[in-house]
Amino acid sequence: MRIATWNVNSLKARLEKVTWWLERAKPDVLLMQETKLADADAPADAFHSAGYDLAHHGEGRWNGVAIASRVGLAEVVTNFGEPLRPPATPDIPDDEPLAEARMISAVCGGVRVVSLYAPNGRAVGSPFYQAKLAWFDRLARWLAAAADPEQPLVLGGDFNVAPEDVDVWDPAVCHGGTHVSEPERLALGRLCAWGLVDAYRLHHREPGRYTWWDYRAGNFHKNFGMRIDHLLVTARVAKRTMWAEIDREARKGKPVPSDHAPLAIDLDQPGHPFDAGWTGADERTAARRAH
Repeated sequence: MRIATWNVNSLKARLEKVTWWLERAKPDVLLMQETKLADADAPADAFHSAGYDLAHHGEGRWNGVAIASRVGLAEVVTNFGEPLRPPATPDIPDDEPLAEARMISAVCGGVRVVSLYAPNGRAVGSPFYQAKLAWFDRLARWLAAAADPEQPLVLGGDFNVAPEDVDVWDPAVCHGGTHVSEPERLALGRLCAWGLVDAYRLHHREPGRYTWWDYRAGNFHKNFGMRIDHLLVTARVAKRTMWAEIDREARKGKPVPSDHAPLAIDLDQPGHPFDAGWTGADERTAARRAH
């Protein structure tokens, strides 16, 4: 079974790119974030035509998470099993994450999968940053109360945290900013301490592998990025994980791609092969480190 996660940065704007990638990579389960759609506007028909069921949890302009599956879609949970509370500041994103559509979970192919879109945090010490840490605390409490580290579970999505310095293009530039601060990394570490491991790092330790690049300043072509999208898995899934890859090719070309690339893992046996296109990026990374 192939499980993938992708911050699509507007499912309406990227639907053609997403359906292209479903055919390219043939995931059995695709976790999506930042769909930016209300549930009524989710393109279920397009996914059904591609052979997938779709569960969507959205609010409209911002946020939004979804799960597409061709191996079953059952026991759907949204927002940690609680209704979204009405936002006090509906015109400001990121400040009230428990009033925002950031979590959806379902059982697919015998594995509980969770699609997450963590708040950005904006600036260390800001109210948005404190809200981000509060949201991670809520996630950790949900895991402790509603999940079992002995069971097959995949926690995937855009966590907006780079776990280590090797996960960013320049630690000196990033330190002091969001995504790399110690409290954020500790919040992610708390999830791992509960019983999760980073499935990508089971198969890749090399530097220069990222899932997000800013659209500006040619950062993608310079390979100035961050690895902030993750698939965290329990031990039962880790033992089954035989392959992991970030598909850099999906960040290229037209229609205009998301600023994130998909991350995929294969359980039990190899899935449909594809060339993730890292050779050129590795060459640029090596040349930059040589200077």
